[in-house]
Amino acid sequence: MPITMADVAARAGVSKTTVSRVLNGKGELDPSTAARVRRVIQELGYVPSAGAVSLARGRTRVLGMLVPSLSWPWIGEVLQGVADAVEDEGYGLLVFSCSKGEQSLQRFASQASAKSFDGLLVIEPEGTLEFIAGLHRGGLPVVLIDDRGHQPQFPSVGTTNRAGAQEAARHLLAIGRTRPVVVSGPAQLGCTQDRLGGFAEVYAEAGLPLEPWRVVNGDFNFEGGHAEIGRLLTAGRFPGRVQASEPGFDAVFAHNDLSAAGAIQALREAGVHVPKDVAVVGFDDVPQASYTDPPLTTVHQPLREMGETAARALMGHFDGTPLTVDPIVLPTKFVTRGSTTARNT
Repeated sequence: MPITMADVAARAGVSKTTVSRVLNGKGELDPSTAARVRRVIQELGYVPSAGAVSLARGRTRVLGMLVPSLSWPWIGEVLQGVADAVEDEGYGLLVFSCSKGEQSLQRFASQASAKSFDGLLVIEPEGTLEFIAGLHRGGLPVVLIDDRGHQPQFPSVGTTNRAGAQEAARHLLAIGRTRPVVVSGPAQLGCTQDRLGGFAEVYAEAGLPLEPWRVVNGDFNFEGGHAEIGRLLTAGRFPGRVQASEPGFDAVFAHNDLSAAGAIQALREAGVHVPKDVAVVGFDDVPQASYTDPPLTTVHQPLREMGETAARALMGHFDGTPLTVDPIVLPTKFVTRGSTTARNT
């Protein structure tokens, strides 16, 4: 049978309120009484629950985090940043994924109703925006990470998606790549719109507007990038030196590293050399990006910093620093590796 706060109080000869005050470090206590309570806690091996530790505070000192799936590599990086921040501040963390759709969301909703956490960090699962908005209107502090739908009613932490894509376009133009293909993410997402818009803008300014066939949807996964580039190759959109009447491509800009890796695999299977024939650029800079063959040139998102910044903003709110709906935007950085070189290299 687990040791309870009542057991500690009885052994130490004090009330449960006194035990709670010792756990929370709140209020004036006789030093000898506090020392006795701590000694009993150690002797009994009492492990306080989040609720017990924060009884005097009136909150759990636990953050919730809702994500679409833990299988996405970049989410692991964000989560690590969150975990580092909450550990530094002595908070707990409950992570909920929506990998099982409605069933997962119902379980999360029951925890939210039970007030199992003080505030919520969200990487927005598809179709949950109105539900999250309802929690926010009901008084739950919410911070969005990677503000994928441009929702100004929520505090958010994001990155410079448009500027990062512009830098990718300028890099490809600088190495002589004038016929790119874009493997985009889902069209409804704000980050997809920003990345496509920024990239297309730079090429248009260079007198090279993107033809519609040059934009395909890779759905942010390996299989999507592989399938779409394979489809273009099969359809006769051959890369390399082509006649004016025979359209082709000499570069791929993928909206995330997974679809970029899929594109590289499809090109290799077709006998197309990367980067000599086709240069490939990704977005995110997940740890695996440096291990593709060749290593992937990509736009680095400060993923851990985004998670840490969001968590600290939420915890700061409980310490008296108000949350603001003005987004916190952290800059991207372009990272050049072996998947891009000039055509004559």
